[in-house]
Amino acid sequence: MAAMAHSWATKAGIGWVAAIFWVILAVLPLAGFVSDSPSFDYYLFMGQSMLIYAISVLGLNLLIGFNGQISLGHSAFFAIGAYAAAILMNFGGVPYWLTLPMAAVICFGAGFLFGFPALKLEGHYLALATFTLAIAVPQLLKYKAIAGWTGGVGGLLLDKPDPPFGIPLSADQWLYYLCLAVAMLLFWGVFNLLRGRSGRAIMAIRDHGMAAGTMGIDTGLYKTVTFGISAGITGVAGALSAITIAYVAPDSFTLQLSISFLVGLVVGGIASLPGCMIGGAFIVIVQNSSQSISDWMKDTFALRYDVPAWAIYGTLLLLLMFFLPNGIAGGLALLRARLGRGSAKS
Repeated sequence: MAAMAHSWATKAGIGWVAAIFWVILAVLPLAGFVSDSPSFDYYLFMGQSMLIYAISVLGLNLLIGFNGQISLGHSAFFAIGAYAAAILMNFGGVPYWLTLPMAAVICFGAGFLFGFPALKLEGHYLALATFTLAIAVPQLLKYKAIAGWTGGVGGLLLDKPDPPFGIPLSADQWLYYLCLAVAMLLFWGVFNLLRGRSGRAIMAIRDHGMAAGTMGIDTGLYKTVTFGISAGITGVAGALSAITIAYVAPDSFTLQLSISFLVGLVVGGIASLPGCMIGGAFIVIVQNSSQSISDWMKDTFALRYDVPAWAIYGTLLLLLMFFLPNGIAGGLALLRARLGRGSAKS
């Protein structure tokens, strides 16, 4: 795992494959100019969701994959970022684009403060502490004393922003490009963070915390700052979610969302930046296609009862973990290494 993290985090450039990948993502929405399909906006929304989930998985990956801390509570930071954007837009009149850095700062502060008591916890104890955070935040958002700000159980409705400066794009196309630009910026930032001195210190703590301490690394400071940065990145994803969906409600940020982030991380590949994109796509595609697969199985095999969608979701996870224990990105890296050795021998 450490070798895979090193290969993706310290390579002296993103490479042609990554550059081509981002260019393809940028070109995809332009298909709307040549296609009048009514489902195009739906696919654009799925693309927005994939990018938002990829950003969330990126934040979690920085904490778990590169720093070795465990979190089951990142849905709480996602919720804080979403509500920060919604409240700032609804009650403060703040432009939607300005809510993104503000949500990042707010969630960084929340993660940093949570990281202090978490310093005394490791492993499953830290996981349990973050688990309680994921349970508590949605309930706190329903609290009557702050319902005037949060909307209570009903949540808050927002206005979907239009493209600025008269850009000839639909609202969904513009929001896709906004999500893409933020994703590119955050991936670039994390990539460069991990290549530098601070990134090496972060990964040294993951590999052997005691040895890192004896080398002069302030493990407590790096852990809390990493927790804060991770929460800040996830908060930006939450703010983007609020802007693109134009609605926030407490029940949208349950523990199941945290589990989805963790699933995306494991499926994509722990300690792999490309794995974050894969994981984000996996979360959206599988959750949206599980019911369709269930209906297809019932019709094709003439089953008397429906196959539960979550059973299909779980089965896919089991198969992936069995055949690709290091995630999809890890499997691709292994395949590439084997092909490289084969070509070298020939």
